[in-house]
Amino acid sequence: MLFDTHAHLNALQYENDVEEVIQRALDEGVSEIVVVGFDRETIERAMELIEEYDFIYAAIGWHPVDAIDMTDKDLQWIRELSEHPKVVAIGEMGLDYYWDKSPKDIQKEVFRKQIALAKEVKLPIIIHNRDATADVVAILEEEGASEVGGIMHCFTGSLEVAKQCMDMNFYISFGGPVTFKNAKKPKEVVQEIPLDRLLIETDCPYLTPHPFRGKRNEPGYVKYVAEEIAKLRNLSYEEIAKKTSDNGKKIFGIK
Repeated sequence: MLFDTHAHLNALQYENDVEEVIQRALDEGVSEIVVVGFDRETIERAMELIEEYDFIYAAIGWHPVDAIDMTDKDLQWIRELSEHPKVVAIGEMGLDYYWDKSPKDIQKEVFRKQIALAKEVKLPIIIHNRDATADVVAILEEEGASEVGGIMHCFTGSLEVAKQCMDMNFYISFGGPVTFKNAKKPKEVVQEIPLDRLLIETDCPYLTPHPFRGKRNEPGYVKYVAEEIAKLRNLSYEEIAKKTSDNGKKIFGIK
């Protein structure tokens, strides 16, 4: 009944116990997981996981922090892999101005190339945005990203920005930070997002929700995100779980 729309079960943090982590997710009611690959190694592992588990799907793309490392050969490889029926999105992609590994102009170029690829293969996109909101929104508009739509992953921005993105056919996804006691803005914004545009995620192994903050995150903890949103919106947990699951299946084209 729960859909973790953004997980990194392909991360090294799970190399010794991924089977147990996945079983715990099932035990908590998670019925679908999208594993996101963002470089050569993590994309390869994501492709392995979708062959091993029928309820796991993949998103494949290139992370902005590592944009400087992406070659045209890598982009072509992503294009080829995207033909797999269980590859449901391109990304995560976007801009990250917090880390300075990749120059901004290279990040923007790689971002634009991936949007073009997504339009070519007709898949939605998953957006990573850190300290780069104005440029992210501008590029989405300039590149016509509304043609494929997608997900604003782990959204922490303003309601105004959320509305701009929803106008471009994007869903707004919330993760562990919405459960943090000091997360005033996400708590306010999540109450205003239309239910048919709302998604939940873990971004595991990162951004672990309360009450496990500081420990390794995992897909089973997405229930704490759903519980917090249900409380904030004065709706039942079951209603949030079902609606966000339905939304996830819709954007990813999962029957």
